[in-house]
Amino acid sequence: MRRFFHALSHPSAWPAILGLVAILGLLSWPLATSFGQEAEEDNGGNGEAVAAEPAPAPENNGDPPPVEESYLSFFFKALGIKYTVAFLCLSFTLVALLVMNLMAARRDHVAPIQLVEAFEEHLDQKRYQEAYDLASSDESFLGKVLSAGLARLSAGYPQAIEAMQEVGEEETMKLEHRLSYIALIGSISPMVGLLGTVDGMVAAFSNIAQSTQAPSPPVLAGNISTALVTTLVGLWLAIPAIAVHGILRNRLARLVLEVGVVSEQLMSRFEKVGPKRPAKE
Repeated sequence: MRRFFHALSHPSAWPAILGLVAILGLLSWPLATSFGQEAEEDNGGNGEAVAAEPAPAPENNGDPPPVEESYLSFFFKALGIKYTVAFLCLSFTLVALLVMNLMAARRDHVAPIQLVEAFEEHLDQKRYQEAYDLASSDESFLGKVLSAGLARLSAGYPQAIEAMQEVGEEETMKLEHRLSYIALIGSISPMVGLLGTVDGMVAAFSNIAQSTQAPSPPVLAGNISTALVTTLVGLWLAIPAIAVHGILRNRLARLVLEVGVVSEQLMSRFEKVGPKRPAKE
C-alpha cells in the first residue's frame, strides 16, 4: 500500500491516472448520450421545450407523488450490496495495478539511459570497481543484470553471461506476474457480470413460478435490471483492463529485449577474460 501511494505521488503517474479517467469517460459516454436522448424525447424530440396545453390536474387519491430516482441510486439498487462490493473491490484493485505496472514499464525503471552512459564511461576509464558499485546501487532491471555479470566475471565470461541471463529471467518473471493480474481482472469482471445476469434471471423466473397471480412488474423489472446492469459494469471493467494489459505487455517485452542487447554490448569487452587460475608454487 505504501508503494502504491508513493507511485501516485510520482509526477509521471499523473498521465496514467488521467488516461484511465479518460477511458472511463469514453466508456460512460454512450450511457450519458442515451440519457440525453431520453430527455430530448420528453421535451419533444428536438431538445427544446414544446408548448403544450396545460394538462388537467391529476386526481389525488391520497397516493404520494412519484419520486425521481438518480442513476447512481438506480445502479446501486440494481447491483445490490454484494455485487456493488465485488465491483468496487475489482475497480480499486484494477486502478492500483494499473498505476504500479505503468510505473514499472517506464524506461527509467527498466533501462535508464543515465546508467548506460555512466557505466560505459567507467569501463572506458578502466574503473571497474566504480562500474560495479554504480550497477549494484541502481535498482533498475539493467542495473541488477550488470551487477550480476560483473560479480561473476572472475569465474569467466561465459559464467558472467549465464549469471546475467538468470537475473534477467527472474526480473522478467516478476514483471510478467505483476502484469498478469490485470489480465486476471479482465477475465473475472465479465464472469462476475455473468453471475449477476444468471442470478437476476433466476430470481425473475422464481417470482413468476411462485406467484399465484400476475407477477408484479416492478419486481420483475428489478430482477431484470440486476441481470443487465451487472453485465454492463463487468464489461466496463474488463474492456480497459484487457486493452491496457496488451499495451503494457508489448512495451515490457520491448524493454526487456533492449536490456539484453545493451547489457551484452557493455559486457562484450570482457569476452576475452578467463577464469583466474591459482598461482603455481
